[in-house]
Amino acid sequence: MATDVGQPIPDRLTLEAERIAVGGDAIGHAPDGRVVFVSGLLPGERATVRMRSQRARHGFADVESITVPSSDRRDPPCPHVAAGCGGCDWMHVVLHRQRQLRREIVADAFSHISGLSVPEITAVELPETGYRTTLRVATGSAGAGFRARRSDRLVPVDSCAVAHPWAEELLVEGDFGEADEAMIRVGANTGDRLVLASPTAEGVRMPEGVMVVGRDELDGGRRAWIHEEIDGRRYRISADSFFQASAAGATALVGVVTDALGDGGGTVLDAYAGVGLFSKAVLDSHTVIAVERSSSAVADARINLGPDARVIRTAFERWRPRRVDVAVADPARRGLGKAGVARLLSAEPARIVLISCDAAAAARDVGLLVQRGSTVRSMTLVDQFPGTSHVELVTVLDGPGS
Repeated sequence: MATDVGQPIPDRLTLEAERIAVGGDAIGHAPDGRVVFVSGLLPGERATVRMRSQRARHGFADVESITVPSSDRRDPPCPHVAAGCGGCDWMHVVLHRQRQLRREIVADAFSHISGLSVPEITAVELPETGYRTTLRVATGSAGAGFRARRSDRLVPVDSCAVAHPWAEELLVEGDFGEADEAMIRVGANTGDRLVLASPTAEGVRMPEGVMVVGRDELDGGRRAWIHEEIDGRRYRISADSFFQASAAGATALVGVVTDALGDGGGTVLDAYAGVGLFSKAVLDSHTVIAVERSSSAVADARINLGPDARVIRTAFERWRPRRVDVAVADPARRGLGKAGVARLLSAEPARIVLISCDAAAAARDVGLLVQRGSTVRSMTLVDQFPGTSHVELVTVLDGPGS
């Protein structure tokens, strides 16, 4: 059907969801053929939707009523979804279908972005509830909770299905004083707990043994951290350092990465190394070069890895490359991009392990690596965020010429 971009899409229309896009929205089409992204629909469902916004060639809509529901739809197990909590966008999808949809999102992204067909994707399945050891919460006069999706509106909560019980206790029972928002971080295997309150910790009250620090204190030079243990290895994690959102997820990722690298020795490049999660796991069998730009994470990595690893503080794209045997890269959501791919390949690794937390970025980056001569060996989805459309993909490649 031809697309007429001269007329706006009607404010209200009926459509059928065809597939799920990167980001978790369903894709349907307006009567004139333009794409409409709809929050909360599943493939095969038919619904009346109301347009939220639109561009020349596509629009964004919210569900008004579902006329033909999917058998994969369920009543959300969390009561706060009905109140508008935006923390988990797939609570309405049965668990086995969530896992299928993540595979479909990856395959679709690769097909449309890089033109590559993906191999059979394996998956590591993790618990659906009680997993998150890091929570970013909003606070206000009504209490603590999460923002509504695409809104600054606070949705107070008295429970959180995905939070680790030790984090949930602080969310529900803590007094956040004058803070506007806070990060709760707990060590599932150590019992350490920390609350970073912003802009200040003034008036914050937490149970005994919980470290409380204000953003203003960190900006003034104070250091604060917890410890976590992954596969028996102890990590220091500062308040400002990135770490995986669950201990189970971190353990699963370490397992996939170490299996891909093997124990053959040689030099490992750990790009975007964070606090050294992967570096420490291979330190006994490999020489490690860890590259990280965050000063907080670099300080942690130097403690976690000790003198046996070389930890370099710089943006990876500015790192002066040297030849390595294998490389691990765990960039932020935006992925490697052309500069990161070029720098990675300049180290001439025979094996590359790329961890991606966005399917579109993964498709682009893997496509760039393949264009430069790399070959995809395997893909593994680590089901680290049940209840959400979030994708965590590990792609293992042979480097050019290997």
